[in-house]
Amino acid sequence: MQNAPLRARKNARRRAFGGRILLTAAAIAGTTAGLACPPAADGQTAPAAPPPAPALATAMAGPLSLNPTPFKFGIGMFGPLYGTGVLTGLGLVQSHPIAGDRTGHFDISNAQAIVQKIDGLLQFYAQAGLYSLPALGAPYIRASAANTDFFGPMPEAYLKLAPTDKFSIAGGKLPTLIGAEYTFTFENMNIERGLLWNQEPAISRGVQANYTLGPLALAASFNDGFYSDRFNWLVGSAAWTINGSNTLTVVGGGNLGRSTTATIATPLPQNNSAIVNLIYTYTAAPWTITPYLQFTHVPKIASLGFGAPASTLGGAVLVDYAFTPRFNLAGRAEIIGTSGSVADGAPNLLYGPGSRAWSLTATPTWQYGRFFVRAEGSVVGAAHITPGLAFGKSGNTTTQARFLVETGFLF
Repeated sequence: MQNAPLRARKNARRRAFGGRILLTAAAIAGTTAGLACPPAADGQTAPAAPPPAPALATAMAGPLSLNPTPFKFGIGMFGPLYGTGVLTGLGLVQSHPIAGDRTGHFDISNAQAIVQKIDGLLQFYAQAGLYSLPALGAPYIRASAANTDFFGPMPEAYLKLAPTDKFSIAGGKLPTLIGAEYTFTFENMNIERGLLWNQEPAISRGVQANYTLGPLALAASFNDGFYSDRFNWLVGSAAWTINGSNTLTVVGGGNLGRSTTATIATPLPQNNSAIVNLIYTYTAAPWTITPYLQFTHVPKIASLGFGAPASTLGGAVLVDYAFTPRFNLAGRAEIIGTSGSVADGAPNLLYGPGSRAWSLTATPTWQYGRFFVRAEGSVVGAAHITPGLAFGKSGNTTTQARFLVETGFLF
């Protein structure tokens, strides 16, 4: 389990990935302190403290953690570079699968390699391999199809120019600034992403500027939203580190124009929406608690078949408790509602216009060194559904329960 100040610094930077890979003043101070060897009790010089773990750019909300001593190498004058990897698999069983899905799955959830350069003027991040993106209340898409249907075999890759410790600009396939959950299973408290995550972009192509001013971390991104390949989204975030245990983040963004792309990765209504998040994070061992609110709005766009506007309003609480350094229990509770009706032609943002849903999730996790295993139970309930758009083969069932097990190695 990470100490509270370190976890707080990570949470403060979670909305601006550029800030996560800078060497903070605290880390530099720790390195300097490690150079001095205080006398041991017997008058001998005590061994030097081990160097601190590098502040890698991979987003990790916990409780899982990547290798604290990643593989380090260089290519000529271009280095040091750091290499890590993830190899995990999962099993899933569910009630009332959505039409086209199955009752059970065994699959690879991650088989990814990560290489990054985290210091100097020119930096980069590259993550490549297989992955699946399980999400509550949505059909499970196997890893073999997810690479094609979502973000390709290299889902995240960007170059970053960092002229100072406070300012940087990055461009490429970027993790979104929006939301309180990350994209891949190993990065989060829970195996599956939640109902609110289904309203948010995950990875976008574009450019992002990051600036840190004392306890305030600012970021702005111009990108293609829900991976539409049309660059008309503008997103901004501000994260305020109140103190070592408390962080408050405001995120807002939306489509400045109109996009006609419609794929699994680019849902048409959501890609033409505006979204606002208010996220609070409390971190003090053994607790991590993240409540957040979300509002989205899709305007009336007759040319896209949206005969009336529609909105969502949702809230969630994510909690993790560390019983021991190796065993954690995480939980998530959510509720979300939508506006509009079929009669007025509003777009479907959930289980039909005007529908509502809630979810409960519990995820015990055990990690020993690089190996981990965790289980997850979840239930989703829906109300005011449009017939044919909910669970079961007919789409008329209003509840779905799932049980998952994920295990593997974080190198």
